[in-house]
Amino acid sequence: MRTIKTILAAAVAFGLVVAVSPAPSFAQPKPPKGDTKPKVKVYDFSGDTIEGDLIRPEGTTVDARDFSKHSSLIRIRKDFIDAILKSAEDL
Repeated sequence: MRTIKTILAAAVAFGLVVAVSPAPSFAQPKPPKGDTKPKVKVYDFSGDTIEGDLIRPEGTTVDARDFSKHSSLIRIRKDFIDAILKSAEDL
């Protein structure tokens, strides 16, 4: 019974090693050194006539709502210099 467990543990360990080991990568083959110029494909549509209708949505267009203008939430303190002087007197 003990040998079966040992064999089973060894098989699992071997399977993990094989599964985790880096697999070979399959890259595209390099082009020959003399063939570095990319191939160019040219499509000629001069003899084709394209016919169709312009499809527009039915109904009226809805404009976006204008955002209202608000006054600034930043208020400039008028008594700021007085507050600085008062805090300096407290020192």
